[in-house]
Amino acid sequence: MHIHRSLTTTLLVGSMLFSATLRAQVAPTVPTPQTIEEANAQRERATQMRDAAERNFVVEQDACYDKFQVSSCLDQAKKRRTQALIDARNLDIPAREFQREAKRADVDAKEKKRADDAPERTAEQQQQAAEFRADEAAKAVEREKKIAEKARQAAEGRQKTAADQVKQQEREKKIAEKEKQAAEGRQKTAAEQAARQEKEQQRAKRDAERAAKKAQEAATQ
Repeated sequence: MHIHRSLTTTLLVGSMLFSATLRAQVAPTVPTPQTIEEANAQRERATQMRDAAERNFVVEQDACYDKFQVSSCLDQAKKRRTQALIDARNLDIPAREFQREAKRADVDAKEKKRADDAPERTAEQQQQAAEFRADEAAKAVEREKKIAEKARQAAEGRQKTAADQVKQQEREKKIAEKEKQAAEGRQKTAAEQAARQEKEQQRAKRDAERAAKKAQEAATQ
């Protein structure tokens, strides 16, 4: 029991010294942070003070149960815990308010910048929209040109095909005409040859008849 009481007393003294050290860090007038870093550090000190107050209270409670006037001891321990928590809260409040104001100021600054940039952003969006429309219009013109060029090439192809067909028909007509003329020439030549042969046969017949008549006349003399 003596060892337990000594250990408890040692822990109590140590915790109270730690708590006193933390309270000593807090000025009689609660400081107001000037930067977000100071606010963060101040809130961290307040958290340490609250944690120390709770630890001290637990240690003091254990020590009070070893004393004769337990209730009075517990009341004093509770008062010290309450005061330590009040000190921690008083330290935390201005730091927390500074963080809120800093966050609000940051939001306001961002909103202001957004509002200030709105005309430039709108102008940029309008320029982008105009460039997009111009690009689409240029693409549409280019598509129309390609369509027109394809239609022109198709028309030229059809015209060329038609012209080639006409030329082919003319060539075939000329070939047929030449073949006709050649056939007529051959027929004429054959007719002329037949006529000559007929004349030659008739002349040979007349010559033969005259020769026979002369031979007959010569025989009768």
